[in-house]
Amino acid sequence: MPQDEIIKEPNKLLEELENLHPSDIANSLKKIEKKSEEDFFTVLKKLPDDILGEVLLELPENLREDAYSELTIKQLTHAVDELESDDQTDIIQELEEHDELKAKEVYDGLEVEDQKEIDWLKTYEEDQAGSYMQTELFSANLKETIKQSLDRLTEGKASHELENIHQVFIVNDDKKLIASILLEDLIIIDFKKTYQEVLNEYEKNRFEPFVVQDKDDIDDVAKKFEKYDLNVVAVVGYQDMLMGRITSDDILDVIEENATEQMYQLAGVNDDFEHEDNLFATAKKRAMWLFLNLGTAILASLVIGIFDETIQAYVALAILMPIVASMGGNAGTQTLAVMVRQLALGDIELEHSKDAVKKEVIVSLFNGFLFAVIMGVIAWLWFDEKLLGLVIGLSMILNLFAAGFFGASIPLLLKKFDIDPAIGSTVLLTTVTDIVGFFSFLMLAKVILL
Repeated sequence: MPQDEIIKEPNKLLEELENLHPSDIANSLKKIEKKSEEDFFTVLKKLPDDILGEVLLELPENLREDAYSELTIKQLTHAVDELESDDQTDIIQELEEHDELKAKEVYDGLEVEDQKEIDWLKTYEEDQAGSYMQTELFSANLKETIKQSLDRLTEGKASHELENIHQVFIVNDDKKLIASILLEDLIIIDFKKTYQEVLNEYEKNRFEPFVVQDKDDIDDVAKKFEKYDLNVVAVVGYQDMLMGRITSDDILDVIEENATEQMYQLAGVNDDFEHEDNLFATAKKRAMWLFLNLGTAILASLVIGIFDETIQAYVALAILMPIVASMGGNAGTQTLAVMVRQLALGDIELEHSKDAVKKEVIVSLFNGFLFAVIMGVIAWLWFDEKLLGLVIGLSMILNLFAAGFFGASIPLLLKKFDIDPAIGSTVLLTTVTDIVGFFSFLMLAKVILL
């Protein structure tokens, strides 16, 4: 059962194992590891086989790698054996990256049927639906009676071969998926009838299944889950042959990974290095992005250097310059975040993106005029100079317009060239808003004030 309070004492955690969800055990282990690595491994090695694999999957990647090193081949084999096919494949593939020899010994210790399923799932690319599916499901032939299939379901549940069952997938003799009936609908139908008889009695589309192809992009599958609020979808292959299913828990992981990746990329941070213990590797990766930022900052400074005489004549310009750049940068970031997210969700198509750009420009212009008035009055009262208020007001309008236009256009342009909009958008936008902000402000000051 779920536990609100995280247990931080090793002995207490071992006593409460039966009452805890694997996710809660993993959370407690993370806290224990922070205090004592030795206690972490002690508890980990004492976990029962039936939950060890699930706990491993809930741990952060760096702790999983440590666990793979410490756990014996026998422990890992039993842990993997208890998992469903998709999770088995995930752990075997991670083990192969960490210790190929150990992975082979764990693999060799599994049943032949499990080995075949792992080999099959490993053939898919990591972004294909097939790599996320599990082969364990409840299916029935058209010719079977409902009672016959439910007897098999009972056996499967008793032997723990089937978990998290929502419906029965109905197939013909060629394993082609024909229909899908929810268990809540199944229990009110005459158990003596065959599935063919049931399908003949109802409307054609009554039991039409939600289906994805095994080679579909997993992001497209995730969008289908969100759009139709699904718990599970069937995965089919050649000639619509039923191959497996994808459940919502895996899709939640995909959505979380995508959102995290976008957030990191917008900030110029590499997720793969953020969980590394090697601080130098993390710092080095971040430094590369900061070096790029340094280049753009130098460009902005060169623009300022062009107007050094103007700044010397009006010292107030140096005080007000950061305000113009900051407002443009923040407005652009707002637009950028909205556009990148909408592109990721598929809410904006490149062919119909003009309306989205137009909307962002209008919003930016509205805010530009609003803050032009506010900042213009502040600058006038602050430095007792009406024209200075006019200069910063006009510059504010120009820079916020640029922020809205380029904040919306840059992600679309990157997408057009098949580049992830989250990568590089921030640097490009910051460069534009800084240069436009400084240039417009100082050029207007030179023309109007001097």
